[in-house]
Amino acid sequence: MRVEILEKMAALITAAFGLVAALAWNGAIRAIFEEVFGTADNIWAMIVYAVIVTIIAVLVTIWIARASKKAKESNS
Repeated sequence: MRVEILEKMAALITAAFGLVAALAWNGAIRAIFEEVFGTADNIWAMIVYAVIVTIIAVLVTIWIARASKKAKESNS
């Protein structure tokens, strides 16, 4: 049971650091977006921002999944 608790704690801590990193990237991307397009008060600017971030997230997720699959195949 102790090992399970440690594994779950490690997973939660990793997820927490992932959230912190995501929030940091969100702030950085938002700042870049505001620099390029002006303030983000405009609803259309916010929609464009959300679409761009979503596209980036999907592409990165696909890239990570492929890299993970390739690493697993090379270890087999």
